[in-house]
Amino acid sequence: MKILAFTDGAARGNPGEGGIGIILKDECGTTVTRLCGHIGESTNNVAEYTALIECLQAAAAIPCSHLIVHSDSELLVRQIKGEYRVKDPALKKLFQKVHTFLGSAPFKFEIKHVPRELNREADQLANVGIDSKRKLHRIAT
Repeated sequence: MKILAFTDGAARGNPGEGGIGIILKDECGTTVTRLCGHIGESTNNVAEYTALIECLQAAAAIPCSHLIVHSDSELLVRQIKGEYRVKDPALKKLFQKVHTFLGSAPFKFEIKHVPRELNREADQLANVGIDSKRKLHRIAT
């Protein structure tokens, strides 16, 4: 099954309180799962990478043959695609974690940059994650 994912990471203060939001939808647009979580002190970019990693793990746990991730983080998307170098040491570790996971992922993977307006739901979930002060958890669909 093809899964369309929308991810976002947020940090209030950058660095500051961080949260992530993830939505997985089937190819008809029906929401399969919504996740959010508080990740503690973070930067926006670390939160974006954390959201992607959690998204990959969530997709691997369901029947998914093709994952298309949508993110409004141009930096994340371009780094994952190899268009930008990863210079920051913290991001390098997360980048390596993503690529290690993708090396054995049970699905075909694509990542696309989308304007912030098309990622509002994931952004809202990232903020719910910050406010909840709870680790990654499912939100009713």
